[in-house]
Amino acid sequence: MGPDRPGPTPVRGTIQAAFTAVAVVVALALFVSSCATGGTGARDEGPAHADLAGGSAVSSSRAPMATPSASAAPDPMQAVRLVKADPKVSGQVKRELQPCVSDDYPVDVSYGELTGGPAEDIVVNVLSCGDSVGVASYVYQEQDGEYRNVFQAEEPPVYAEIDHGYLVVTEQVYAKDDALSNPSSENVISYLWKSGRFVREDATRTEYGNLGGGDESAAPDG
Repeated sequence: MGPDRPGPTPVRGTIQAAFTAVAVVVALALFVSSCATGGTGARDEGPAHADLAGGSAVSSSRAPMATPSASAAPDPMQAVRLVKADPKVSGQVKRELQPCVSDDYPVDVSYGELTGGPAEDIVVNVLSCGDSVGVASYVYQEQDGEYRNVFQAEEPPVYAEIDHGYLVVTEQVYAKDDALSNPSSENVISYLWKSGRFVREDATRTEYGNLGGGDESAAPDG
């Protein structure tokens, strides 16, 4: 999923370490249990490319953030300002979020309806320069005239998007010796906004080694 990007090149040391040492453990833990209903289908908007509050990928920060101006088209600089001002965003992501060329920041931004708030929610994906691997994903909701972080996933590679009112998060999982261009599997998790937070509704894991036999497995109902 996601926009066409240049072919893979080496990722910065901190992010590459996360691919090989963290992603497999996190993904295996996520898929021990989940539910098997949810939203998939045509995406609402933005390019194609984590359980309840308290999980490693979910945040509901109430720290105020600058209110972005309304725009009919995704605004990369608006997204950069949100992420850099967000106290919930890790220092590593903020350090990595630098222009790739001139003032061209590696972010993908989409607006859409996810939380039922007074304004469209903003989904921000921070990418790596060169290979455009998803480093982190965030959702910002308008609250009392300010945008606040209501979701974050910082276990790369990760990419979030809006799909018919669902937040759909895709994670690529790497075994120890996998090349960046050849992950072992892919996890797709759908979240729905309920009672003021994102709740996991559906999860599917695809093992790339079994694609020849068409083996795509949904996580068992928890």
